[in-house]
Amino acid sequence: MQGYQVTFFTQEGRRYHGKQLSHWLMQLLQEMRVRGATHTIAAEGIGHSHRLHSWHFVELADRPEEVTLVATAEELEALFERLNREDIHLFYTKTPVEFGSVGKAQP
Repeated sequence: MQGYQVTFFTQEGRRYHGKQLSHWLMQLLQEMRVRGATHTIAAEGIGHSHRLHSWHFVELADRPEEVTLVATAEELEALFERLNREDIHLFYTKTPVEFGSVGKAQP
């Protein structure tokens, strides 16, 4: 199949509807029946303001996070329409990809 890989970037301390923004986003993706997504936590990152965001044992709120998914153009159109109705701001990257499965299906 042809589609896109999209990665959303945020920080651990960002909250939306009483939840960590990344967790809210993962729940939304599950509700929208996206075929799969991965939530990754990083040790360090540089944000759009050129500020270093990093992980510390004392303070975890600034830790960089990514949520990555692969979807068709139609699936992403529905996702972006939904996100545009929300009161949030998310930076993302979007790259064209070919995707599919190989091998035998797992029971």
